[in-house]
Amino acid sequence: MVVSRKQIAPECNIFIGGTKLKQREQFKYLGTLISSDGRNKVEISSRIAQAKRSFQKMKAVLTNQCISIQTRQRALQCYIEPILMYGCEAWTISKQTQKNLEATEMWFIRRMLRTPWVAKKSNEKVLKEAHTKRSLMNKIRKRQATFFGHVMRKGKMEHIVTTGMMEGKRSRGRQREKMLDGLTKWLNAGRVTQALTATMDRDVWKDMVANATKQGT
Repeated sequence: MVVSRKQIAPECNIFIGGTKLKQREQFKYLGTLISSDGRNKVEISSRIAQAKRSFQKMKAVLTNQCISIQTRQRALQCYIEPILMYGCEAWTISKQTQKNLEATEMWFIRRMLRTPWVAKKSNEKVLKEAHTKRSLMNKIRKRQATFFGHVMRKGKMEHIVTTGMMEGKRSRGRQREKMLDGLTKWLNAGRVTQALTATMDRDVWKDMVANATKQGT
């Protein structure tokens, strides 16, 4: 695989024992789908689909009105959300991706309440009936912040990849949003450099994450 921003990835010829290896646009590594465009869109879409399939398998429990909504929400958090959020520590979440994740969260809640779309109930009303509030994005950002702080303090290869600079000029047009950009905004840390400095102090970073979690997304 060649990771590139170009629409047509550069050709890469690798031979082992005279046999040319097939160049792939996607492959799964440790359960995570990696794409040649360097984005997380395909992986997140795959995670959403897997989580919905798992929800359908547990539909008899998760939509059972004889079980309290609080108990069913705990079952959702225990069995379904880990499938959805697997590998989320490395996601770069765009505005559209965030909308998809938030829509998935509401998809779960509406089905647990057996609320059809034709009922024309707003998300706020559905959340009120379920005695809950949106929390999925907050959980994802908290995981990212915790993992990122650990990586920065460790100071190994991941630190170099995150903070290193590449030679050459920037491509024309708007630059891609990085994971650190979204994380800095969520933490209300001001600039990226301020967030990087804060990671070196475990207590300061922990307080920043706790405050951001309380404030929500």
